[in-house]
Amino acid sequence: MPKEKDKKAYSRGNLIGLILGPVLALLVFFLLPNDMIGYEGRVVIASIAMIGTYWVTEAVPMAVASLLPLIIIPLFGGAPIDVVSRSYGESVIFMYMGGFILAIAIEKWNLHRRIALNIIDWIGTESHKIILGIMIATGLLTMFISNAATALMMLPVALALISEVREKKILEDQNLKFFAKSILLAVAYTATIGGLATLVAAVPNAALAGIAKIQFDVEVTFVQWFIFAAPIALIMFVFLYFYLTKMKFKVKSENEGKVSFIKEEKKGLGKVKTEEWIVIAVFLLTVSLWVGKPAISWVADHVGFLSFLSRLGSLPDASISMMGAVLLFFLPSTKKGERILEWEDLVKLPWGVLVLFGGGLALAASLEHSGVNEWIAVALQGLQAYTPFIIILLLVVIVLGMTEILSNTAVANLVLPISAGLGVAIGIDPLIMMAAVALAAGSCYMLPVATPPNTAVFSAGELEVSDMAKAGVWLNLVSVIVITLAVYYWMPIVFGITI
Repeated sequence: MPKEKDKKAYSRGNLIGLILGPVLALLVFFLLPNDMIGYEGRVVIASIAMIGTYWVTEAVPMAVASLLPLIIIPLFGGAPIDVVSRSYGESVIFMYMGGFILAIAIEKWNLHRRIALNIIDWIGTESHKIILGIMIATGLLTMFISNAATALMMLPVALALISEVREKKILEDQNLKFFAKSILLAVAYTATIGGLATLVAAVPNAALAGIAKIQFDVEVTFVQWFIFAAPIALIMFVFLYFYLTKMKFKVKSENEGKVSFIKEEKKGLGKVKTEEWIVIAVFLLTVSLWVGKPAISWVADHVGFLSFLSRLGSLPDASISMMGAVLLFFLPSTKKGERILEWEDLVKLPWGVLVLFGGGLALAASLEHSGVNEWIAVALQGLQAYTPFIIILLLVVIVLGMTEILSNTAVANLVLPISAGLGVAIGIDPLIMMAAVALAAGSCYMLPVATPPNTAVFSAGELEVSDMAKAGVWLNLVSVIVITLAVYYWMPIVFGITI
């Protein structure tokens, strides 16, 4: 470990990115011809080149780079400050914030651990059943809170199970290695897969909703996305379970089913505390309103004396998310002078991710304002020679490749606006193209740096890079097929659009 005095403010990669960003921005600005794109558009594209370089190289923290649109774009006349700044307050950011706050409450009162232990105890303690239990618990949590937070919540449970199996010699040698690798990869990959299913679980999904609203005034609701993406997540979930337990890391042992850790830990947790019941109630209320808005609206329209529910049925997803989050600060706990959440608890809120959202949406708004989208549409019209299916397939493959080595948030922020322009250019609904990008950007399996869940489980020291790469490549291949088919055939049905 380097000594404090040996630490440097900038690594070599940081320095390269710091210099390369402005250089690329200048090259882009001066090489783009005036007769093709106007001054404002060139400023915005140059800004994207610089900020994108900073995101990729992490020359400065990603959240800091995401604040640069507020400075550079108005300074050089790419777009007015009002256009840029309003993106940092888009509703999708508050929807995601509400999900983060719910996750903090679940973790504070140890509810995630109780959920995981009960599911595992219910399903069984044979190795493949433990892994299935971990996957179900992780998948349920990650549909409604961020995949990064879910992986960090579930990792201690997985490590405790590995420790129990090792200490009691329930599994040994190759079987033990297979079990450890399988359960850790199950946590990482299920957190990623479950995150595909909802708008609040993965950054690319929420970014899609924000950009669709900014550029096309189209609201992608929680229910719409869930109906479309949940089957994709379910198919990937089933494939992952059989791949890990029956193919790649199949455990063979006659000494299974003796994991006492589960019942001991459940006993240690005691009865469900009042605070846990309150968090469960708020969580279920939030999810019910997200999912049940169509039913509430129908009741309000058809039952006269319940017409007052009409406003509740039309409440935006972001308002519902924040309602659940804010409610936790009102409700008291059984501890004297304390509520379910205190303001100090928000020290765990990943403010940087929210700023990162804002930066990506600010660039998208600037592209729209400066006319770059129209220019992209004209420039890419030649792609009309290819069938929509092939274009979607290529887009998924390219984004999947990018997101394995770059931050999925950075890839989504950079590629989503371009994919929207591509859709306009070739006559395909832009939402189709953006969905392909969002799902592909959220499907990162091969490398530890690809996504926070991968990084979290790799830090446990039980996995090698080759383990993740070999398992991840098959998930990537299945993802290409499933995402392409779902976007091409299923999405038009769910969203009522043509392709």
